[in-house]
Amino acid sequence: MSADLIVGLQWGDEGKGKVVDLLARKYDFVVRYQGGHNAGHTIVIDDTKYALSLVPSGVLSDATKNIIANGLVIYPPALIKEIEQFQNMQGRLFISSRAHLILDYHIAIDKAKEARATSAIGTTGRGIGPAYADKISRVGMRLGDLLDPDALLEKVRAHFQTNKAYFQELGIAQFDENKYRLDLNTFSQKLSPFITDTRSLIYEQIKSKSILLEGAQGTMLDIDHGTYPFVTSSSTIAAGACIGTGLSPKDIGKVFGIIKAYTTRVGNGPFPTEDKGADGELIAERGAEFGTVTKRKRRCGWFDASAARFAVRINGVDEVCLMKLDVLDGFEKIKVCTHYELNGEIVDDFVDGATCIYKEFKGWDKTQGLTNWDDLPQKAKDYILALEELMGARIGIVSTGPKRSETIFRP
Repeated sequence: MSADLIVGLQWGDEGKGKVVDLLARKYDFVVRYQGGHNAGHTIVIDDTKYALSLVPSGVLSDATKNIIANGLVIYPPALIKEIEQFQNMQGRLFISSRAHLILDYHIAIDKAKEARATSAIGTTGRGIGPAYADKISRVGMRLGDLLDPDALLEKVRAHFQTNKAYFQELGIAQFDENKYRLDLNTFSQKLSPFITDTRSLIYEQIKSKSILLEGAQGTMLDIDHGTYPFVTSSSTIAAGACIGTGLSPKDIGKVFGIIKAYTTRVGNGPFPTEDKGADGELIAERGAEFGTVTKRKRRCGWFDASAARFAVRINGVDEVCLMKLDVLDGFEKIKVCTHYELNGEIVDDFVDGATCIYKEFKGWDKTQGLTNWDDLPQKAKDYILALEELMGARIGIVSTGPKRSETIFRP
C-alpha cells in the first residue's frame, strides 16, 4: 500500500488539522513527520475545541493509531500535556526514539538570540531552531535517550560544559543538576511507554495498513524553498515526509494540499498580498486569525495564486482542500493575485520583491455551514473554479466552518 499525505500550501495555519480529522477515520495510522510545538491545530468536535501541536490529529478518531516520527523535535512538557488530554493512549500512540529533544536550554537560546537580532525572524521562542541546529551539528539529544535518564543527564552536563562560554554570552543560567535530574526522570517515566522504533513500525504497517502523513506549518516556511531566512527549521514540503518518517518516495500515494480561501502569515517576512487596511482587519476578525500556540495575531491578505501555483507544483498536489471559504461571506468584492510583475515583466512563479497583479471577483452572501456543492451561491462557485484553474489542481474539499459537519465534498 501507499501513504497519503497532507501538506500546507501557504505559510501555515491553513486548516490542516480539520482535514486530518475528517480523513483520519479512513486510515489505520496518522503520522506526524516534522516540526515541533511551535505550530498547532485547532479541531472542533461537538462544540469542544482541541488544541494539538505534537500529537497527530488522528487521536480524535478512536480506531486510528498515531505516530510521532523521527523528523520532529519534541519538548516533553508540551507533549505530556497533550497526551494527558486523552485516556488510554497506550497502544494508540508511538513516538520515534530518533526524534530529537527540546530541553530548556534550547528555549533559552532561542529567546536570547531573537532578542539580540538586528532583524528578528519572528520565531515563537520555543527552542525549535536551536534543537534542529544541535541535530545537524550531531550534538542533539534524542527521545531514545530518555530510556536511560541517568546517562542522558551526563550528556546534558557535558553539553553545558562544552558550551559554557557561549551560554554565558547569551545570559543562560548555569547547569542546574537537581532540576534536570528531576525533569529527565519525569519525562522518562511518562514517555518511555510510547517510545519505539517508528521507522520499522511504519515500514511493517504500510504493507497492509492505510497511512496518512500529517505535515505541520506550510510550504512557504520550508527551510530550503520558503521565504528564507523567514522560515522554519525543517522541511515542510511533501518531500520532507520521506526524510521525517523513513518512507521512500515510492511509498507516497495521494497528496492533499491544504489552502485557505485567503492568505495569512505569522511573524516577519515577505507577504505579497497582505492587506493592512480594513479588509485585512475584517478577515482577521471573522477568521479568528490568532495562533493556536502563540496567540499572536496573524497578518491577513488576499489569495495569492502565484504562490499557490508554486506550492502545488513543488508538492505534486493531487487534490486541494479549500478552507475557510465562509470567512469571505459578505464581501462585496474579493481580490486574487493572479500573477506578479517584476521589472516590467509578468512573472508566473513566486518571487520576492514583485508587485501583485490582482483580479477582482464579485462576492456572495453566505456559505457558512453549507454541506452541498449545489447549495453554494453561484459567485462562490465561480471563485472556487477560478482558484482551481489558477492553481492547476482540483479543489475536492471545501470547508464552510470550523465544525466537522461544515464541509463540502465535491462530487
